[in-house]
Amino acid sequence: MGRIYDNKVTALGTQVEAFMDEGMFILFGENAPEPLREFCYLMSVNPVNGTLTAGQKLIIDDVTYEITAVGSLAQKNLEAMGHLTVVFNEASEAGLPGSICVEAKPVPTLVIGSEIAIIE
Repeated sequence: MGRIYDNKVTALGTQVEAFMDEGMFILFGENAPEPLREFCYLMSVNPVNGTLTAGQKLIIDDVTYEITAVGSLAQKNLEAMGHLTVVFNEASEAGLPGSICVEAKPVPTLVIGSEIAIIE
């Protein structure tokens, strides 16, 4: 089981819960543009060690979610800016190019120090 990605939340925007009712949240590197920062969970820009694909697992604070779809820009955005939108809708196609879709489970509330990983 290979680790594709590891990170930790370092800061919270004041409006991170804005998209909870829509079943999603936004991760962004600490270099997030000012207008977006308030809506994001912030973290370092860490390397991505492989290609994101459906069937991999997203792990958030020891809870595992199967990745069901990967948007066309998700890999590039995660590598370059630490940016990824996580959508909890179990879709087979990502509706947003910078998103991944995962199992339709309740959206977790992240805190500073929350751990995020993607594994094969």
